[in-house]
Amino acid sequence: MENQVVSRSISHVPPAHFLLKIQTFSSLLENNVESYESSEFNVGSHKWKLVVYPNGNKKKKVKDHISVYLAMADSSSFGSGWEVFVIFRLFVHDQNEDTYLIPQDAMGNERRFHGLKLEWGFDQFIPLKEFNDASNGYLVGDTCIFGAEVFVKERNIVKGECLSMKKFTSASPYKYVWKIKNFSNLEAKSYESEVFVAGDQKWKIQLYPKGHRVASGSHISMYLELADLSTITRGFKIYVHFTLRIRNQVQSIHNHYKTASDWFRTSIDNWGWHKFIELSYLNKAGNGFLVNDVCIVEAEVSVLGISEAL
Repeated sequence: MENQVVSRSISHVPPAHFLLKIQTFSSLLENNVESYESSEFNVGSHKWKLVVYPNGNKKKKVKDHISVYLAMADSSSFGSGWEVFVIFRLFVHDQNEDTYLIPQDAMGNERRFHGLKLEWGFDQFIPLKEFNDASNGYLVGDTCIFGAEVFVKERNIVKGECLSMKKFTSASPYKYVWKIKNFSNLEAKSYESEVFVAGDQKWKIQLYPKGHRVASGSHISMYLELADLSTITRGFKIYVHFTLRIRNQVQSIHNHYKTASDWFRTSIDNWGWHKFIELSYLNKAGNGFLVNDVCIVEAEVSVLGISEAL
């Protein structure tokens, strides 16, 4: 509204929501008070205030005018992404005629208040020469009265997200080693490793020693899984490059591994392979994957991106 063409109207009815009376107005100028903020007033479940620049808003290089704005006084409880749509009118009292001059946006547009725009109004609310002329009634006995009406149309929460990525070359993978003893005697359907932390998230390995789903009875199934979903908000996604490996304890260069990059979230909290390695190949003597009935499983996890709701 600051840069819009301004029209004027006259009202015989005082503003419905707030009046600001300033006595000895000239003292604001004499004491170099650049702006004055009123006390807060409530309209539409929101807190507002009037902001008056008695000698013009110097930040916007305003000269020879009074600048007046409506400002949202407290938005701390809104969270991120909020919007409030408002139609408002600002007043100055003509004390001679007992009427109110209302500078208006000639387009009559509603205004959108949000986190980066907490203030709307008029840079050139009224010329100082016109205001200071007592015959106009705006400044009488060095006293003036400003006012405001605020009509809140709606409050909207803007949805959004922020994606933060890092290059693979700059990511430091976290390595976790899980030694499983008495592997051939495992009887439960699945087993979980201890929880480990990578990229500020908690992880665990889930292993099915006799296979899972389509791989049941023929393969080991193994997955990387988020271990604590309670810290993850709706809309949170994490992009991870990871490797799951079964170490060859005889010939280290012949480790068996699989690598992937995927998005983890509350709805998909694990990724991996049903058919990670054939049971016959794992159990074959001399292949080095089972030594003294010990299987060594490893995970390397690099968090490459996080997306969170705004």
